[in-house]
Amino acid sequence: MTKYHTGGRRRPHEIALLVVAVAAAGFNLRTAITSVPPLFPDMQTTLHLSSATLSLLAATPVICFGVVSAFAAWLNRRYGEELILLVALILLTAGLLLRGLAPGVMLFPGTVLAASAIAVLNVLLSSMAKRRWPERAGLLIGIYLTMLSVGAILSSLLSVPLYRSSGDSVRLALGVWAAPAAVAVLLWLPQLGYRHARTVPAAGGGTAPAPARAGVKVYRYALTWQVTAFMGLQSLLYYAALSWLPTIFQDRGASAITAGNLLALMGVGNLATSLVVPVLAHRSPSQRGLVVPSLIGTAAGLAGCLWAPLGMAPFWVLVLGVSQGSCLGLAIFFMMARAPNAGVAASLSAFSQSVGYLAASVGPLMVGLLHSATGSWDIPVALLLVFCAAELATGILAARPLVLPAVTPPPAPGAHFPTRVSGTG
Repeated sequence: MTKYHTGGRRRPHEIALLVVAVAAAGFNLRTAITSVPPLFPDMQTTLHLSSATLSLLAATPVICFGVVSAFAAWLNRRYGEELILLVALILLTAGLLLRGLAPGVMLFPGTVLAASAIAVLNVLLSSMAKRRWPERAGLLIGIYLTMLSVGAILSSLLSVPLYRSSGDSVRLALGVWAAPAAVAVLLWLPQLGYRHARTVPAAGGGTAPAPARAGVKVYRYALTWQVTAFMGLQSLLYYAALSWLPTIFQDRGASAITAGNLLALMGVGNLATSLVVPVLAHRSPSQRGLVVPSLIGTAAGLAGCLWAPLGMAPFWVLVLGVSQGSCLGLAIFFMMARAPNAGVAASLSAFSQSVGYLAASVGPLMVGLLHSATGSWDIPVALLLVFCAAELATGILAARPLVLPAVTPPPAPGAHFPTRVSGTG
């Protein structure tokens, strides 16, 4: 029998099942992506891929995030988060299996399917956290971001060793990540018993399913665009670094295994801040004190990875990972905290991730094509530093203690401004 969540008292076993399910889903949010860049040079040879094709492969997940995120809030309103998240995990498993079984023909289709599923998970996990456990939403977001980092670390660390130990098998190196996705599907099944009730009084007594509600027009507000810009710029910087840092280090003389280890170390840096930052942000009305050092560290880490001595690479990669993990935590937190309720949070999250990821898809593609055109990494990384400055400016605006209105007001001339709140955002 379905148990609908009504916001009342939660039993300890319900919280435990929710945390486990969210953690399992979070683990799989980056494995499909971070397992690939360390293999770029080998895949280029084995699968006969051009440099332009690799650049497009690096950009494909982010493009999918941008396109599919736009539909996540509508799916949530129609079917509910728990069911849609389960379907997304099933599709993620299928995409990873297809890519692993036939990388020659299914590399791009499998990546598209897996990335589209991750896009839905990205949007709805944070809004579900706000609805299911509002008083500890920052902690729940921190848990799934922590597991996201753990998954990114392991997939970066193990990709090249799996490839080497299997006799240079791209199939195994890519397909193995379907296993934890399948486990997440099983662990998510109990959440179907706690779907949010969507009913209205029916004629003659009883209830009937409620029609899908219209989405909140969050794009009317300046705060939405500030949150979106911060989300998009941090994603651009993250995926540009994720896609090309292993190649940068190999071009500088590091081995493929060392390059993969350094990418895993970036994930360790993400892990160090992914749990702490959302909790700290939840306790403070304004998050400007977190935004500024996060962007300074991101810029310093990017510069150090390219221009500092190669022997210092672990230090600068760790600085970059810590800073980018903080930026990701803030971006996810802003999408939850700048909304007054779970419905608006889903709309804000869908809009911010759709527009933000579409803009961010320029990052991996731009870096790869600029490198191909110039034969150097100097200009691509210098441009990324300019994006760091832009992210700092938008982050300062998004960090203000404001929330969007609960109900969209009628159209009015001029800009719309959200309301200021006190307390914990």
